[in-house]
Amino acid sequence: MDVTSFLIIFGVCLACMLACRCLPIFLLKGKQLPERFVRALNFIPPAAFAALVTNDLFDPAKVASGDIALWGMPLLAAAVVLVVGAKTKSMAACIVVGVGMLAVLTYVPALL
Repeated sequence: MDVTSFLIIFGVCLACMLACRCLPIFLLKGKQLPERFVRALNFIPPAAFAALVTNDLFDPAKVASGDIALWGMPLLAAAVVLVVGAKTKSMAACIVVGVGMLAVLTYVPALL
């Protein structure tokens, strides 16, 4: 790919990204949004987080491998994260505990 084609593609991608991310902020600045819309927007971060986690937890290739450490340990870490999430209601705490549990359950037994 030559430099001109790259710059055109880069410019179009940059313009689209800025339009999708920055334009709504400027257009909605100072406006009161309806209560139902604000409540709906509050579901976006947990839904995105759940989609990322579910994609890794329920991978058919991992389950078909038969290796319990490959698919069982992430499920155990997810169960711990569910408890932490129910208690703290904090996504940051869920992320930290989930990564820590997965690291402990997956990598520490391999070192022993």
